[in-house]
Amino acid sequence: MKQLILLLAIFSMNVGSISGQGKTPENYWMSLSQKEKLTFVNGAYAMASRLKSHHRVEVKKQYTGDPSFFEPYYIERYYQIIDEHLSTEVGRNLSLITGSMDALYANSDNAKIPLTEAIRIVSLAQDGERKKGDLLLLKAQKKYKP
Repeated sequence: MKQLILLLAIFSMNVGSISGQGKTPENYWMSLSQKEKLTFVNGAYAMASRLKSHHRVEVKKQYTGDPSFFEPYYIERYYQIIDEHLSTEVGRNLSLITGSMDALYANSDNAKIPLTEAIRIVSLAQDGERKKGDLLLLKAQKKYKP
């Protein structure tokens, strides 16, 4: 648990420091090398997978031995949201995600969309859920106006 909190804190500080430097997420993303972009996306994917795995273990601990337990809707929805950040279609080819993020940030309307939201949007599109990805993109553009 402590390792997970430490990982989240480090990730948050790194992403949070972008705004402290006066950079937009787009500026930060475009300043990265291809290797750094892949490393960032890999870290985000690893964190999402780890969070989901850790949560499953904790839920199992909480309800072990209770035959009447069934997984509440909110837990399943939590897993669905995490899965939206992870494209199953790209497999280990994370360069598809980084390339899609390059394309997303090439549009100045997307400059202030946070990196984790951009990953979610492009991951949905990669998995064929383009309508949902487009809807999230429109909401993000409205929320994070340039």
